[in-house]
Amino acid sequence: MSQSPQDETAKTAGRAVKNVSEAREELHALVKLAEGSDARSTVIRNRGVRALLAPLDHFPAARRPDANGLPTHSLGSAQKELGDLIALAAQGHPQVLRRYATPVAVLLPLDGPITSTPSDPAVADAATAGGAVNTQPNPTRERSRRLATLGDAIGDVLSTGSQAGLSFGLAGLDEVTGGLHPGRLVLVAAEPQVGGSLIGLAAARTALARGARVLYAASGPSSADITRRIIAAEAGGDYARLKTGVLTEDEKQVVERLRHAPLLIDDGSDLTAEAIADTAPLADNLALVVVDRLQRARNPRLPLSGEHLPEASQILRELARTQQVPVIAVLDTDDPAIVNLLDADVILTLATAPGQQVTTVTVAERDLGIIASTSLRADLAHARFLDITPAPPATTTAAEAGSGLPDSVGTAADRELADAALPFTSGAVKGLPAEAYHLLSALRTALAGGQVKDLDELHTQLKALAATGVQTPDSAEGRRLTAALHAYNAAAPVAATTQPPAAAAASGTPLAGADTTAEDEDEDDAARDDDDGLVPGDEEEEPEDAVFPGLKILKDAVARSKMHPIPVIRTEDREGGPWPLISEDMSGEPKWVHPDVTSTRVAHIRDNGKRVRRDQLDVPLSFGDGLMCLIDRNGSFPSACSAVPLAPNKLLHTGPLTAFDKGQAGIYLIDIPEWNFPGMPHPLGQLIDRTDDQGRVWVTTPHIKQLERLHRDGHLTERVTIHDSWTGRANESLFKPFYTAAREARADLVQVGGEPYKNYKTRLSIALRLLWPKRQEQRSPFWRPDWRMSMVAEASVRHWMAAFKAVQEGHTLIALRNVDAAIFWTPDQTPPDTYRIGTGFGEVKAKFLQAGEFIPEGDD
Repeated sequence: MSQSPQDETAKTAGRAVKNVSEAREELHALVKLAEGSDARSTVIRNRGVRALLAPLDHFPAARRPDANGLPTHSLGSAQKELGDLIALAAQGHPQVLRRYATPVAVLLPLDGPITSTPSDPAVADAATAGGAVNTQPNPTRERSRRLATLGDAIGDVLSTGSQAGLSFGLAGLDEVTGGLHPGRLVLVAAEPQVGGSLIGLAAARTALARGARVLYAASGPSSADITRRIIAAEAGGDYARLKTGVLTEDEKQVVERLRHAPLLIDDGSDLTAEAIADTAPLADNLALVVVDRLQRARNPRLPLSGEHLPEASQILRELARTQQVPVIAVLDTDDPAIVNLLDADVILTLATAPGQQVTTVTVAERDLGIIASTSLRADLAHARFLDITPAPPATTTAAEAGSGLPDSVGTAADRELADAALPFTSGAVKGLPAEAYHLLSALRTALAGGQVKDLDELHTQLKALAATGVQTPDSAEGRRLTAALHAYNAAAPVAATTQPPAAAAASGTPLAGADTTAEDEDEDDAARDDDDGLVPGDEEEEPEDAVFPGLKILKDAVARSKMHPIPVIRTEDREGGPWPLISEDMSGEPKWVHPDVTSTRVAHIRDNGKRVRRDQLDVPLSFGDGLMCLIDRNGSFPSACSAVPLAPNKLLHTGPLTAFDKGQAGIYLIDIPEWNFPGMPHPLGQLIDRTDDQGRVWVTTPHIKQLERLHRDGHLTERVTIHDSWTGRANESLFKPFYTAAREARADLVQVGGEPYKNYKTRLSIALRLLWPKRQEQRSPFWRPDWRMSMVAEASVRHWMAAFKAVQEGHTLIALRNVDAAIFWTPDQTPPDTYRIGTGFGEVKAKFLQAGEFIPEGDD
């Protein structure tokens, strides 16, 4: 029986309608619409039948398709087979679409019942025609987008705030964070034995005390561990004694009070982020989710570990938004490289100095960086943290009180700055901006407590604060603080410990007995995705008389291109399409050491007093007599600009490709090819450690071209398989004018040296980094991460190919580092003849060292 026009209108009301051809072209965008808190469905028509592309919560069984016997399809394959999938869905057989291994949307019948029966009967009963779920109605899903005025938004903010029960239960922490807020992922980062889990436990206890329901997902501790910790913290009992099962009368009363608390504990050994996201919607009136914990080291028995953490954090962040609850995830490391990958809304970093009972909590927000810090007292015997009662405000000046800071910790500039700030940080004098107050308070805490690690981390932030300037009151205290900040900016804060003898620093050799496992500052480490190395003001064009106006030259080169490039992707477009897929890892930098060579990080003091770490390579006797030959490539990045393949215009989704098209450039999802050439690292460098669950990785055009060449030359047995792609018309000359200008300027300035040459290198680096500014406040004329990563990848590929050529000629490569340094083992002071020695682009410098000496870098 045919449907009436009224039936047709009712079925499609509020939903976009696409024919199968349109839907195929826009599939990725339509799936994106089906995700998130304001998810929307799309009706797709094909040859008289219709299906609904719907969010997963319209059919909960789709979240676990394998367990419920549902067919799944990658987005790439779904594009090809969309017509058939529409027909199957219209017949009542749901089809689950996934991005990599994660379900993201489902095709459901629009005009009839679902005939496929999931394994879970509760879920099966929930599914009805049209993709609705009886048990979880969501009337707002299909409405048009809601646009709020600023007045509406202000009303929402002031009326909601931190809801009742959403608190950490620690006054000091609640004060600096504003409590827990629905829809946000809070990451607690702490090394083992610091007590990171106790922050999540404190929030859970506070919510339970107010009758709020809590889901506690325990990937590390067991349900018994969680229970004992709650009892110990609530009763003030001995946690260790509770393991024996012996309880005092007070503890028994606490147990009875907690017996009916609305706490749900999931401590399954196979706990995944997907499982947590599936469970949370089933808990009525859920107020809080705690995930304890995410483990840095990979453990095959713990899915929430190792390389799975970035994807898990994205799922937990989405869970917070879709369920509008705060999610607290505890991470067992405070390593910034790991923390930055997890993309949390709020980050609490815990640190405790050896022998100290005070734990410092640094609070950072995703878009703002560090915003505050506070201190808590660790009471680990009772499985809890306690607030620290603040000392009364000081009424004496710093000069009257004396420093009170040990002179064996930090530098003189550190101590003077802390002393000058004491009237403000003690509360005796007001008028300091909040950011300055928190940083200067943290400085004094680190100095007083001998917290070397905290002090090292604070140096960079304090340096930036001093450089930007701080408005202080026009008083004796304000003027002293201004002078101290000025002196701090002029000085170079170095080690947080007592400085070694000057002779040791000047010798250029590793320090005898130095602690090489310490978290020494190393400015030469690669920047992570949230650090572009830029500071405010870098985006300003250079004056006409600049030694090298790099930014102006780069802007002119792009503006003159006949391809009419798009230098800036609009802000509203950056969350979709190819842009979230692009990361710093696409550089493919090698950072490789020969498996028979021993590499050790050793402490080193530069001539300027800066404490860094450097590599020390020990070569086995089997390599024979010889020396280490350090090859340093000149201008790797600007050299790559001579012919870097990239797409100047918009990247379009071109999906799976049967073969690489030389006329296109962009990013490609590929399998990691097998590499068995002895004495050389994998041609994709560290990219091979960044794969998804299916062993695939996104790469830029330079690496695709490299792999094609290696296959053509017989070094790879199989051609690269491209599973997905975003590409545009290719161009290799967009940056050619910049390369030409940089090469000519170098030829002149390298002979001059000094400040002019240093300024040239600085402006050159800034111009290339501005291709992908990471902070919103950085007003660059560019925002093209694909351009930036193509350029870096091209430099990596050229570096690798040059080393490969030398190895093919019989030279022994013992290390390949970043994009400009290679180390060979040579029998005499003769570099490999495959390199050209000189000062120009494309040429190298060579230096020889004995085995076991540390490898210098930069201005060493």
